[in-house]
Amino acid sequence: VVDWARRTGALILEDDYDGEFRYDRQPVGALQGLAPDHVVYLGTASKSLAPGLRLAWAVLPPGLADEVTATRGGSDTCGVLEQLTLAEFLASGAYDRHVRASRLRYRRRRDALVAALAGRVPEVRIAGIAAGLHAVLGLPPGTEQQVLRSAAWQGLGLHGLSVFRHPRATTDPLDAVVVGYGTPPDHAWTGALDALCRALP
Repeated sequence: VVDWARRTGALILEDDYDGEFRYDRQPVGALQGLAPDHVVYLGTASKSLAPGLRLAWAVLPPGLADEVTATRGGSDTCGVLEQLTLAEFLASGAYDRHVRASRLRYRRRRDALVAALAGRVPEVRIAGIAAGLHAVLGLPPGTEQQVLRSAAWQGLGLHGLSVFRHPRATTDPLDAVVVGYGTPPDHAWTGALDALCRALP
């Protein structure tokens, strides 16, 4: 993709919204480091810190910085105090320590989810790679709505995969639920995991 961008003069938008949370191997390096003149690198602290802070950034090719600044005008969606606090958090190394601790905590939660499913509902499988703060659980055909009702009765807020399906999709729909394992506080994780297993078919 980098060769294509160089050859055609195109720009690549690299959205690294949760790149810090890869559990089965080292995080993948950014494309921006390979082609800084052809990659706009976008990042956010919404997963690693808190979505309410509304802190995000763009690392732009040098030729775009003035144009993007002019286009944005004076509109900031984040206060100066929050920006300065994040800058200090980064410069002091506290952000890296926080991300390492969070990655370990979320990896343990994901591992507990995998173990609980294997032991209690082995017909339900986790799809995708070991990364991020969500897991997609594949369900037996025709059971998604039943699982969502049962989860709601257990006090869990799950989303069915069907809500993410494009209305004009031509492939067969898959029954699945999306589980956010970063949301429950530490003291509630075991209970939430137990309730999830009870809600699954």
